[in-house]
Amino acid sequence: MTDRAAPTGRFGWMTPDSGPVVARLFHALLGLVFVIAFASLRAQVEPLFGAEGLSPIADAVARARPGGWLATPTLFWWWSSDAALRGAATAGIFAGALALVGVWPRVCLAIATLLYLGFVSVGAPFLQFQWDSMLVECGVLALLLPRDRPQPTAHLLLLFAAFKLYFESGLAKWGSPIGDWLDGSAMSYYYETAPLPAPLAWFAHNLPGWWHGFESRATLVIELLVPVLLFCGRRGRLVALVVLTGFQLVNLATANYGFFVYLSLTLHLFMLSDADLLKVYARLPGRAVWGRVLLPREGVGAPSWPRLRAGLVTAFAVVYVTLSLVTARVELGDGGGRWSAALQRYTEQWHVFNAYHLFAQITRARVEPEFAGFEAGAWRTYDLRYKPGPLERAPPIVAPHQPRLDFMLWFYGLRARRAPPGYVRRLLADLCEQPERAQAFFVTPLLARPSHVRVQFWRYTFTRPGEAGWWRREPAAPELVMACSKGQVMR
Repeated sequence: MTDRAAPTGRFGWMTPDSGPVVARLFHALLGLVFVIAFASLRAQVEPLFGAEGLSPIADAVARARPGGWLATPTLFWWWSSDAALRGAATAGIFAGALALVGVWPRVCLAIATLLYLGFVSVGAPFLQFQWDSMLVECGVLALLLPRDRPQPTAHLLLLFAAFKLYFESGLAKWGSPIGDWLDGSAMSYYYETAPLPAPLAWFAHNLPGWWHGFESRATLVIELLVPVLLFCGRRGRLVALVVLTGFQLVNLATANYGFFVYLSLTLHLFMLSDADLLKVYARLPGRAVWGRVLLPREGVGAPSWPRLRAGLVTAFAVVYVTLSLVTARVELGDGGGRWSAALQRYTEQWHVFNAYHLFAQITRARVEPEFAGFEAGAWRTYDLRYKPGPLERAPPIVAPHQPRLDFMLWFYGLRARRAPPGYVRRLLADLCEQPERAQAFFVTPLLARPSHVRVQFWRYTFTRPGEAGWWRREPAAPELVMACSKGQVMR
């Protein structure tokens, strides 16, 4: 097999060197990310979104009906039973798996994207993370990629999506209201306060202060300057590939962000050329299997209506870039003015024209809610599966699965002195009335009939080298107590 590289196209040195080989591998790996995302969702869809879940999708659909389907695009508009939720997640797994093995990949990715958009549209607060929107955006862009010929405009859009992810996050860090990235203090807190740290976060946190200062400022350089190299020819893209991939591997090693890192690395494919991938392919065992995924079919004729297809892709590119810039101005800038804000409001529900502001400001205190039940004159502490609990328990490795409740409780801890949000109230009610429904979230056996349930708030910090255990903790806020017979939350 000879090397094939995409032509430079109308955009010259800005255009990626990628072509149909990169496109086919992107479709396959994006299918894998969809499998991961839907499998993770399927494992918790009923306790989170079912009719008796913490945030029922049926209730969200009922609230959305006055605004119409275009304001809340979701397939659950018509079917929102528990069986429908399970079926949609299962269908998403199968659609992603078929795309992974090259069976009607664009059709299957379209199905997976539509299903995932359906969940994201009505899945707040558990499905409102930036990588959830990013997956929908990548799913839409993947539909523009032909698998048998170069399409420079579509490839350039995927490269622009990678640029957005990093550059906009860098802008948000540069504008942090407390200046923690500029003064070098951000990374002194990052590893300890990440929503779900991994074991290596303890070691990274205990590195010297001068290193954290270097990390903080280096992150600004990586996110603000390195993405510019994506549009600076082949050498620039290869430098960006090495730096940004290393950056994501640090994220992967030190924290659990679900499928986010894997999706980001999938976008990195567009920093490579077809020739690069074919060189790797030539060294792979089992090339017959990989060939089905990677190699375009021989003897493919010219596409029908080539000018129409190119024109439609170009038209979408103009809309995509324009609305992405509008969204970035609204969310990262000064609000963007009345017209920009109105345009962003009318398009945000599609989760295609996203702006990214990951870790714009690093939280400086880790406050964890701890749940307990009272029975027979004693409190029993309920340990969550993945959150810091027992001080001697190491942070877990759980990615690419994302336990959505554990993630959201991190945000709840930041607002410990405020009234608990609705999903926490429903969790407390379940702990009182139907603990078997909440058992999936906890490793501790729950009391069958507690008279009271309680939430205590603890500030967790990593131990230092030489100290026992992984964590230290101290009280952080007044506790909440609910009398199960009355269903009232009291301080």
